[in-house]
Amino acid sequence: MVSVVQNVAIDCADPYELARFWSRATGSPLHPEDKPGDPEVQVLMAEGPVLYFNQVPEAKMVKNRIHLCLRPETSREQEVDRLLALGATFVADHRNPDGSGWAVLADPEGNEFCVLRSESDRAAATS
Repeated sequence: MVSVVQNVAIDCADPYELARFWSRATGSPLHPEDKPGDPEVQVLMAEGPVLYFNQVPEAKMVKNRIHLCLRPETSREQEVDRLLALGATFVADHRNPDGSGWAVLADPEGNEFCVLRSESDRAAATS
């Protein structure tokens, strides 16, 4: 017997607004019954667990111990620019001259996440 991951829970001050950011970032819809002011909001991912945003009273204080890593459909550089335009902030650059590595961004509430190379970035590096 095993367990299945149902959701990834993300503590936040404003679940609806943060879920809207992640909905736009992933291209996945919010749960149809969720609305502004709800203390719990879900982003319904096409594959994998639901992103579950839960309102908590305390602010984020330190680096995340668990974070999301995104593999874009476009190039990593285009995706970093798109996410910054959606409201993310740039945290750290772990990109290497050979094209490997990743960029660390933070969502509007400061939760860090990584943007990896896309499959096309990876294929171009090996050809």
